[in-house]
Amino acid sequence: MTESDQSRDVRPGRRAFVRGAASVVGAAGLIGTVSVSAASGTRPSADSADGRVPFHGAHQAGILTPQQPFGGFAAFDVLVHGRKDLAALLEKLTARCRTLTAGVTPKDPDVAALQAPKDRLTITVGVGASLFDGRFGLEGARPPGLTRMPRFPGDRLEPGGCHGDLSVQVCAQHPDAVLHVVRDLARETAGLLRTRWRVDGFLNPPRPEGSPRSFTGFKDGTAHPDTASAREMNRLVWVGPEGPDWARGGSYQVLRTIRLRAEAWDGVPLGEQERIFGRRKSTGAPLDGRKESDPLDYGRDPQGRVTPLDSHIRRANPRTPGSEDSVLLRRSYNVDRGLAPDGTLDVGLVFCCYQQDIARQFATVQKRLEGERFADFSTTTGGGYFLALPGVTDASDWYGSALLDS
Repeated sequence: MTESDQSRDVRPGRRAFVRGAASVVGAAGLIGTVSVSAASGTRPSADSADGRVPFHGAHQAGILTPQQPFGGFAAFDVLVHGRKDLAALLEKLTARCRTLTAGVTPKDPDVAALQAPKDRLTITVGVGASLFDGRFGLEGARPPGLTRMPRFPGDRLEPGGCHGDLSVQVCAQHPDAVLHVVRDLARETAGLLRTRWRVDGFLNPPRPEGSPRSFTGFKDGTAHPDTASAREMNRLVWVGPEGPDWARGGSYQVLRTIRLRAEAWDGVPLGEQERIFGRRKSTGAPLDGRKESDPLDYGRDPQGRVTPLDSHIRRANPRTPGSEDSVLLRRSYNVDRGLAPDGTLDVGLVFCCYQQDIARQFATVQKRLEGERFADFSTTTGGGYFLALPGVTDASDWYGSALLDS
């Protein structure tokens, strides 16, 4: 929620709110918004005159694209057998996503959400480690960095809400657009894919200004990497020469579904909440500053008398030599599922971040967040590690073409 502080907060596990990647707020860093301002030379390409986000490009849309108000995330198990059938499935999925992002209404004649391209729809597709298990002869093509998401300290992972062969992220200006795209893709791939888990989220509008707020009440996404810098994106987000040829231009995606213990959090006095996060709740300013955008300078506070050493933002990004290499690009969303079976609020966050190297970035931040105090108010229940595929370059290309040709 704050954070980001460039490191974006990822919190340890259950604590995981943030941890999990992120923390709802705290994770601010992680969590947030990621706001992702478009970047010259780094985003897929300029939006078209009618507002659509281009589908073709070196990188998939939905990673550097300015974050839309609503997002949906789903993981699927592949039901087809053999490399040839997998290629046909991915070609079919590509064709449908290309059509939907062009502004074509799904088959349901009563759906108007996508009639015009006003939703700035993006669909981002990734592959999980399980796709390389031998069914399709891809064992030797799995990047070492693409593994099954482990259980971090404090996690309470639900088997039915974790992992998957494929991930699909759908983002748009309206919630019904997200839902109907997911439904459309399910119809088009019936018998070929089976939904493993799914979660939808939304961004709270900034109040009164600055970054949006998470359900902790704190601003989330105050700082993030410079997405306008091709050099920074090549250093932090895109897979480059260090990865296999087929993955270059892709990005590792971490998804974490995190539940906030809202009632317990609401019982914490304001001053203590601010010390837990390291920022002011009203303005988002660091404890030693006045504005949300004020820089952090831990060198003037080595003992943590102002910003506690165990505060979320300080754990997430201690600003020590080398910590700049663990910065993440976050695209997280708030989640409200009503009430849990025990009658408590079922709210939280679906944490999403993109990076060049999960071990160097997300896992490193997660490790630093272990034991942070905010972890007592959040629990990670699901998610997974995926590799968002390189972009579909033109009308003859398709998701994973370089992988299946490798």
